[in-house]
Amino acid sequence: MAHRPSRALVAVPAALALAVTLAPASGAEPAPDAAPLAATGPALPTLPSVHPVPQDISLTGTPVRVGPQARVLVAEGVDDATVAVVTAALEAAGARRVAVEPVGAAPAAGGTTVVVGPAADPTVAEALAAAGGEVPEETRAEGYALVSGTRDGAGLVVLAGDDADGTFYAAQTLRQLVSRGSVASVEVRDFPSMPLRGSIEGFYGAPWTHGERLDHLDFLGDVKANTYIYSPKDDPYLREEWREPHPADDLVLLGELVAAADDNHVRLTYALSPGNSICYSDPGDLEALVAKLDSVHAVGARSFYVALDDISYTEWNCAEDQAAYGDPGEAVAGTVQAELLNAVQEHLDGLEGTQPLQMVPTEYYNNVDSPYKERLRTLLDPRVVVQWTGTDVVPPQIGVADAERAADVFGRPTFLWDNYPVNDFGQTEGRLLLAPYDRRQAGLSEQLAGIVLNPMNQSSPSEVALLGGASFAWNDRDYDATEAWHGAARHLAGGDTATTEALLRFFDTQHLAPTFGDIPWQAQAPRLDEELSDVRDALASGSRAEARAALADLAGVAGDLAAAPQQIRDGVVDPRFAEQSRPWLDATALWGRSLQRTTQGLQLALRGDARAADRFAQAEALAARAAAIETIPGTTRPQGPVRVADGVLDTFVADAPGLVVVPAP
Repeated sequence: MAHRPSRALVAVPAALALAVTLAPASGAEPAPDAAPLAATGPALPTLPSVHPVPQDISLTGTPVRVGPQARVLVAEGVDDATVAVVTAALEAAGARRVAVEPVGAAPAAGGTTVVVGPAADPTVAEALAAAGGEVPEETRAEGYALVSGTRDGAGLVVLAGDDADGTFYAAQTLRQLVSRGSVASVEVRDFPSMPLRGSIEGFYGAPWTHGERLDHLDFLGDVKANTYIYSPKDDPYLREEWREPHPADDLVLLGELVAAADDNHVRLTYALSPGNSICYSDPGDLEALVAKLDSVHAVGARSFYVALDDISYTEWNCAEDQAAYGDPGEAVAGTVQAELLNAVQEHLDGLEGTQPLQMVPTEYYNNVDSPYKERLRTLLDPRVVVQWTGTDVVPPQIGVADAERAADVFGRPTFLWDNYPVNDFGQTEGRLLLAPYDRRQAGLSEQLAGIVLNPMNQSSPSEVALLGGASFAWNDRDYDATEAWHGAARHLAGGDTATTEALLRFFDTQHLAPTFGDIPWQAQAPRLDEELSDVRDALASGSRAEARAALADLAGVAGDLAAAPQQIRDGVVDPRFAEQSRPWLDATALWGRSLQRTTQGLQLALRGDARAADRFAQAEALAARAAAIETIPGTTRPQGPVRVADGVLDTFVADAPGLVVVPAP
């Protein structure tokens, strides 16, 4: 997706009375999937798919028709980004002219009216009541109410936020309620289950580019995520050279990221990693650390983080620490780290608008108590937010009891750093990780401060899991991993059905999710594995008719697999997805052709045709070409040959010549 430019907002005078005189919409065609408006035999409307799933959403009638003209009436305090999302949604629904006016503007005939503003604004509350909704008795941070319907023959949609973030999120929901010619008629009350939701660019290997980060911030806004932690491990100014000031050009880019994050109602958190070389007893190192934070505060950042992960506490970095603290170890490491973090928090207290300090501890990967954790729990300022990766560095699952135990040992609810879909460790060599975000237990919102996912070096393919993670953090109780996975495909496809199906076929070939051990926590290619297992069973059944039918189905599967890469390249709305997935798409096309030749060989063998051997040889040659394709140099760490449905597709192609056991005629 392209980075969205901001749009000018009409200035809104304060305390204006709402003037919403609605006239019938005209000139719009109903959406193809909308319920017919005829009195005889109307189809029942259905809820559109919205991600994240709202806390409460219900249909209230037939879709609201959107004509060629629409108005957006804006209350005081609504920002440009929110108005831009509302305007784009109406244009997507078919409005050719969208007038943006203050809520007190004179009535205008024709078209759908959208009222946008804080629920506490009397004019917005009046519009909400006119639309059939109620102003929530209890406000929730980032919450909103949305009501859409037809009143007095015309469309009325009201977006009422509990705060500015909530109003923006109401607009993001509206964006998903529109289809060509209409807006779903619904009532929504919504708010997030977790206060912190988003991503941490915390991987090893090539950091994202500035353009990729800008696009990523747009994506986070789309999925109602509010946190992006800037912490690429291979940025030298964050880790190896953390004392060195950022070059002026880098600070300009960081300022642009902060501004883009603000536009998307995302908080950019700047993370510094001094642990490999800091001398805790040296006041100069503390001065260098806070000076670095000050420089980023000067370009707009208000959220900061000190990372103390992937370091050792069995030796000091300087002789002065040995003299000051004695021998190194777990307990003293907890003490000196708490002292450092408390000093940084005290410094941040003197800076304008800062959020509580965040940190990741050296023991980030379990919930077992230790002398180190005891010192942090006892000594660390209670405001400091502590991150935790679960019961392992890459945990196969995370339960409520796990998080409850972590809160006990760290002395506060933890902020989950979820190491999925990151692909920077040995077991991920040659892989994209495109399985759903799964096996995180409903109810974690009661124990966690939030969740951020650590993405892949490939920013756009990371959105498959990140959409699920944002959806889970928003509403873990109603989260459906499979539906979110399909929602990610629709998001990347811009709603195009053929591209969505091609993406799901491709995702399946990249479904394996490794841990640091030998057993993955999500299996490779479960859909294709089931399809190929059915073929194996049919060929072994002794029934020629069953074998022929299974091979006919397999021909369709092989054709879909071979065609999926080009469909994806032609159909995805974000060209970065195809660019960053290029070697995997290339290999998938070859594997699809190999499976086609394999299917032909099996069909020929079933008839006793000697040409089967030639087809199997062609399949083997195509498979060898596919297996030789490697990752894009200089991106993923570790580099290596790309994997496509490995252990499933390659095994079937290799086994195929011996699978025909039905006797020839």
